[in-house]
Amino acid sequence: MSNKGYASDAESSTLVPSSLSGDIRRGHSLDTSLKQMHEESPLLSPQTEITEVGRLISSRDFDQEYIIPEDGEKKSILYMILLTISLGGLQLAWSVEISNGTPYLLSLGMSKSLMALVWIAGPLSGTLVQPYVGMLSDKCRSPWGKRTPFIIIGSAATIVSLLALGWVREIVVSFFGIFGSNPESQLVRSSVLILAVIFVYILDFSINTGMMIQMTMMIVDNKSCLCSYTDKHSSSGRNQGLETANSMASRAVGIGNIVGYVAGFVDMKPYLWFLGNSQFKILCAIACIALALTVLLSVSTIKERDPRLETQSNPGRTDFLTFFKTFYASIRRLPPLTRKVCEIQFFAWIGYFPQLFYSSSYIGDIYVQPYLKENPHMSLAELDSLYEKATRVGTLALLFYAITSLITNLLLPSFIAPSYDKSSATAITSRSSTQILVIRGFTLRRAWLYSHIIFSTCMFSTLIVRSVSAATALISIVGICWALTLWAPFAIISAEVSKRDALRRSRIAAARSSSQFDLAADANEDQAGVILGIHNMSIAAPQIFATVGSSIVFRFLQKPRGTPGDQSMSFVLAAGGIFTVVAAWLTSRMENERIEGEIIAETWSL
Repeated sequence: MSNKGYASDAESSTLVPSSLSGDIRRGHSLDTSLKQMHEESPLLSPQTEITEVGRLISSRDFDQEYIIPEDGEKKSILYMILLTISLGGLQLAWSVEISNGTPYLLSLGMSKSLMALVWIAGPLSGTLVQPYVGMLSDKCRSPWGKRTPFIIIGSAATIVSLLALGWVREIVVSFFGIFGSNPESQLVRSSVLILAVIFVYILDFSINTGMMIQMTMMIVDNKSCLCSYTDKHSSSGRNQGLETANSMASRAVGIGNIVGYVAGFVDMKPYLWFLGNSQFKILCAIACIALALTVLLSVSTIKERDPRLETQSNPGRTDFLTFFKTFYASIRRLPPLTRKVCEIQFFAWIGYFPQLFYSSSYIGDIYVQPYLKENPHMSLAELDSLYEKATRVGTLALLFYAITSLITNLLLPSFIAPSYDKSSATAITSRSSTQILVIRGFTLRRAWLYSHIIFSTCMFSTLIVRSVSAATALISIVGICWALTLWAPFAIISAEVSKRDALRRSRIAAARSSSQFDLAADANEDQAGVILGIHNMSIAAPQIFATVGSSIVFRFLQKPRGTPGDQSMSFVLAAGGIFTVVAAWLTSRMENERIEGEIIAETWSL
């Protein structure tokens, strides 16, 4: 996505910090607060799964944001499925764009250098628009709720733009046909490309700003409902509810990815011919149907509390310039460890962005080379058929990539060692049986470092790997690195936010009144939101550099479509690996920070 790829995650940008062990009550000492914090920190007790949707989930606590079902544990599973299922539909649509978007734009006659600039839409939306839309959503006072209106509008825009992108050639030819224009004229061809670019921008903006952030914030806002299924008044219930919701969201995203890539690999034309006369049209139709059904199911069953009944905590100005002045001023006040994570993410995502968008095209180029050398003078129809097969082969590699990432998310946390204090080593044996698998010294930071090294090695290898099977293996291995990228930085940031939150609460616990507590909670919420937005920008901004750099490389190394010997994709991927080496070096220098001199943590290095 831009991430995407949220991700930035791609752009953007999903964060799932564990909450503190219950409210820190009046009179509790700092040591007690820190003990509770250490037991629940995501850095110290590895979480089951964290994905691109998880990175926007913060430690906010809305106790009455949603209507809570009355049933018990059995209904809670169904409720969480309904809450997160729309993420699966959205991810299916995103997987279609990731796997087939680049080959489709090239099939329209777009050059690789121009095509690279088209994908700047995602990073731009994640950097400039997404934080502002998130703020507007927080202040929304619609009777439908804070998130639902944005989800519905974003879904409609996504469906319309995706369908229009699939049929863009027919739309333009039909329009100019009214005036008697030749479908093969330069005017028609240029108009097809221009309109396709417009639809890509609408698609990326609607996914990144109108849907992904709102769906993940629904899980944040629904925290109290999730806790009610276990023990709403206990810290364990609160954390268990979030963990289960995060697991459901991860599985929904993983399933959406896998379904999308499977559909992209299988030749759908003999089976779903009534949805379109090309593979891309059929995939667009499937994605739109899945997105519409899952969103309809979620918004019709998950009822938000009317925000008009709440007191608006910060009813100040919401204009664009005022928001970003405040936002950028807060960058200078970032916590030290979060600042280091953002620096690492900046360089890492320069490497990850090309890999996300060009992996299928890289494998597709390898696939077509023998056929192009054997018959260098193919007709346009023959080239379209050949590249369609190549796209399916590339999509198969992305399927293995998604499966590897999902398996890594499920299994790797069991092997990650805590890193907060020396007593944790002995505590492992007395904890749950799953902790027995922990590898001493294999910390989350060290795993993140190894993932950067593996990723760079795989990207450099694309220069010499010229077989489809070996290239597929490379992309599959990168799935391990992708899983760490979607987990480690967000866990590290959430741990630091939790530490500062614990310190702040403990200092005012003995003197605060109930009204003072509300002010402190609002301040904490704003701090977490600012940190989250800055981190998302550190993911989205480097994707702009990656897009421009890719366009420059393609400008000098690309060959016309259908010409044998084109290796420009390999050079773009390898160039991204250079920046990931820098990210690995920065990760190796990262240490556990002492928060304001009050929180004693073991400082460790590799």
